[in-house]
Amino acid sequence: MYQQIVDQVTAKVMVGDWKAGQALPSIRELASANRVSVITVKRAYAELGLAGIIVTRHGMGSFVAESSELPTTLLRAEFTQHFDAMLTSAARLGISRNEIRQMLAEEQADPTHNPSRGSTQ
Repeated sequence: MYQQIVDQVTAKVMVGDWKAGQALPSIRELASANRVSVITVKRAYAELGLAGIIVTRHGMGSFVAESSELPTTLLRAEFTQHFDAMLTSAARLGISRNEIRQMLAEEQADPTHNPSRGSTQ
């Protein structure tokens, strides 16, 4: 459950719903809203703090980290994770790096039509 909280907070920061410096719900509020224990939310906030997504100030609460680059950094990390998964899938399918380059070049040349998928977008 704590991972769902981590993912939810990360997503809100990534898309800009929660801005740099914005206060997060208190641990007790979030625990109550999600019907989980305070310990679960503490664990999620601790992980978010280690990742640099939030900062916790003793006696004041937790806030989105003060970084204008944070949403971009998070999106780039997500992209890298998906890219690595794509390369792993390609390797399992026996698709060479040259074939991947060709697919990317074809997509860049005409992003509305991709014959390798057999459909138009």
